[in-house]
Amino acid sequence: MIAGQSPPDALGARNFGLDDIDWRLGEITVRGKGNRRDRLPLPADAGEAVADWLRHGRPATALDRSVFIRIKAPHRGLTSGGVTQAVAAAAGRAGLGVIYAHRLRHSAATAILAEGGSLAEVGQVLRHRRPHTTAAYTKVNVEALRALARPWPGA
Repeated sequence: MIAGQSPPDALGARNFGLDDIDWRLGEITVRGKGNRRDRLPLPADAGEAVADWLRHGRPATALDRSVFIRIKAPHRGLTSGGVTQAVAAAAGRAGLGVIYAHRLRHSAATAILAEGGSLAEVGQVLRHRRPHTTAAYTKVNVEALRALARPWPGA
């Protein structure tokens, strides 16, 4: 690990760190599978929320440069498992039953398709490299599939 960088989480992915935010350009660097790095716009409202967290919510005793820190000591970067636990706890408090973090991706894909978005747009939002990966989300929207189906021969 390079000095000053956020540590890798349990899955080996480096946590979202302070150095991943370019405040002047209004961009963030998102890291994914296969050491993939994408620069994405940071909307003003999201940037304001992150800045507020950094000023008022992030523990001053943080042990690394991760943006999102465990609330309980030791105050290290939040791992992917920690995100899953946080989503599951919030879902439980809301009375939604057991929901894990990956479900948020499915919910986003479903919402995009329900609003008339294309599978290509879903793939961009979810940062899929291949359309085949995004095709798994078609099962959630039968009406979108009807538009793609070819007529049956002889019908």
